[in-house]
Amino acid sequence: MRKIFWSIIAMMITGFVLLSGAAHATTHEFYKGKTIKIVVGFLAGDVYDLWARLYAQHMPKQIPGKPDIIVQNMTGAGSMIAANHVYSVAKPDGLTLGSTLPALYFDQLIGRKEIQFDWAKFVWIGSPVQNEHQMYMRSDAPYKTIEDIRKATVPPKCGTTGTGSTGYYIPKLPKLMEEALGTKFNLVTGYQGGQDIDLAVERGELHCRAFTIEAFFAREPFLTWRKRGFVRNVIQSGRTRDAKLSDVPTIYELMDQYKTPEATRRLANVVLAAGALGRPLVGTPGIPPERVTILREAFNKTLKDPDFLAEIERRKYELQPVKGEELEAMAKDVIAQPPDVIERMRKLLGK
Repeated sequence: MRKIFWSIIAMMITGFVLLSGAAHATTHEFYKGKTIKIVVGFLAGDVYDLWARLYAQHMPKQIPGKPDIIVQNMTGAGSMIAANHVYSVAKPDGLTLGSTLPALYFDQLIGRKEIQFDWAKFVWIGSPVQNEHQMYMRSDAPYKTIEDIRKATVPPKCGTTGTGSTGYYIPKLPKLMEEALGTKFNLVTGYQGGQDIDLAVERGELHCRAFTIEAFFAREPFLTWRKRGFVRNVIQSGRTRDAKLSDVPTIYELMDQYKTPEATRRLANVVLAAGALGRPLVGTPGIPPERVTILREAFNKTLKDPDFLAEIERRKYELQPVKGEELEAMAKDVIAQPPDVIERMRKLLGK
């Protein structure tokens, strides 16, 4: 009887091992022969698009089965259309990812009807950077400093793609702090992407644009603009000054200078949390956990790959990786806001 008992136990263990091995093999063979699509909410050539194409080039070799990765540009509403598509239309199979603005949670917090996603429920894969932001201003504009903007009878015109974009919330933050700073901006919305805004600035239709410090120092036309002295930087979003913008005041410095009320500071912290989310790569809710693990590990390995790092160095991109688990925690935290903060955000965004 004892021999029979242990024989049965051995057979059960063997069966379990075989089943586990088969499941593991099935999981790691899923991506073989498949194509992953990264939906980018901006035009080709935008920084979000450029990052996605780097993933498409280098990430496949880090995924078991080495699937192809392609990029699809789905522009509009500051990447909200792309976010809605990834969340509500794409299948939760791990074959569709999205590259969107990190500030789209603003629109969810204030209850915009266009939102078809729950920010906290996206599958968070990772981000290559944590982004602080700056605002550039045409050098020939009469707004040399924040003080000039405070005193201006005609506010400067700043371009933006949508209410969730940094071009919208960075100018709006000083506007919210009107009691302390007295700043006003005329925001011109509806541009399809950053390149369109830059062209409008070049044509003289706009004075300014707010976006990441990383992008401003990484690509054209800004490299040439800086050499020509075509633009100047008037404000940055970090708690400390970026070394590349050592002469540009931070929002936090200005809040100290103008004694911004504590309630406004709390709102500023929620708004500026978008910088910590960086340039997130997200997936559709419901992706099987084992595939989420594969995608997160592949992303992390890609950001350490020598070929990838060489390309980052060549392009002069910054690299401050944020893991998917960290992004997931931040996304849940930023959505959990009390009614008073949400009401202040409604006023900030003109809702």
